[in-house]
Amino acid sequence: MVKQTFLIGFMLFALFFGAGNLIYPPTLGLEAGTSFWPAMVGFILTGVGLPILAIVAIALISDRTSELGSKVHPSFGLLFTSIIYLAIGPFFGIPRAANVAFEMGVLPSVQAGVSHTSILVLFTVVFFSLVYWFSLNPSKLVDRIGQWLTPALLMAVAALCIGSFFMLRSPSSIPGEKYHTAPFFSGFVEGYLTMDAIAALAFGIIVVTAYKDSGVQDKKTLVTSTLKAGIISGAALTLVYGSLGWIGAKMAAQGSFDNGGQILSSATQLVYGNFGLLLLGLIVALACFTTSIGLTVACAQYFARTTRFSYKQIAAIVSIASFLIANLGLNQIIAISVPVLVAIYPIAIVLVLLTFLDKWFEGSTSVYRGAILLTAIVSIYQGLTEFGLEMSAVQPWIEQLPLFSVGLGWLLPAVIGASIGGFLDHR
Repeated sequence: MVKQTFLIGFMLFALFFGAGNLIYPPTLGLEAGTSFWPAMVGFILTGVGLPILAIVAIALISDRTSELGSKVHPSFGLLFTSIIYLAIGPFFGIPRAANVAFEMGVLPSVQAGVSHTSILVLFTVVFFSLVYWFSLNPSKLVDRIGQWLTPALLMAVAALCIGSFFMLRSPSSIPGEKYHTAPFFSGFVEGYLTMDAIAALAFGIIVVTAYKDSGVQDKKTLVTSTLKAGIISGAALTLVYGSLGWIGAKMAAQGSFDNGGQILSSATQLVYGNFGLLLLGLIVALACFTTSIGLTVACAQYFARTTRFSYKQIAAIVSIASFLIANLGLNQIIAISVPVLVAIYPIAIVLVLLTFLDKWFEGSTSVYRGAILLTAIVSIYQGLTEFGLEMSAVQPWIEQLPLFSVGLGWLLPAVIGASIGGFLDHR
């Protein structure tokens, strides 16, 4: 069981560690400068801690993620969970991962004059064919990712980080404006914006299924084992995030950069020369590939239970849909995905937190409904404004909410909604 827990923990690390997770920490390190450590601690609390809590929440209730929302209403649970899987799966998450792998791993090697569109089509054909093949047998996912792909990913990341520790000697810069006065809280918000808590709702099913396939049936053992796998995954993520953030902090003297991908590209070239680009391409390809496999498996497992299609049919549909959307291009995918994720992410967080507090209010439906209703009002407003819609009638009221400017305007309404629900239940 110890070996199985380590393999599942390594698999979970690889599923979480996508391209977005690779480029956020260097940006934080560069901008935080000498305030790097408090900023990174804040980032880890929400970028690592919250997804692990979501994984454990799935184990607590069962392997059916829709139960997270069924306390509000069964139809809401089914609808909201389906939206989550479609968003992080074939609509946005998987195509975005394939595009990032292409732009950071393949595009730098493409000669000038060659059609990027044609190369993208060829790349995505190979990429999604392999994703589909790896996802066909989910019972082997632990072995394929935990035993083979994760060690390769960790070794590639380790090579980058260890080389950087020896070669990058520049002092950290003074903190940027965002990290000057409250670096911990700024890092805390950056970790929240990674959106991994949503992915955790999907990956939770994979973890629970993996343990059940290995013979674990007792609820207490299942929750304990899931927590242990989460801790292993969290420890690896913490080490990698800290190392990548440190690289960003040391790259401040090398010039200005637009994003974390540019920071890592420059760092790998400084440390390893042209070989560095190949190393970074390998890291990005493995990170995006393992995340895409995990999301495909999670979507196929969920929709195979809630529709009349088989697991293999759903896996094929997800792979084909992801392939088609991936060829729209990264900018178009991001432009559409960000508003949707901004709208649904706070609702997912509140559902996870309510799951852990459930026994305190005896699973009151009114508490769930009140918290989700007021959370949804704020989060949907934020999503619509991200789409560019102006709502001048409510804007002055919502934007005066505490912490709205840092993306946490939903927090107080969630507490108020839960309190009102609890009061109505005990009148």
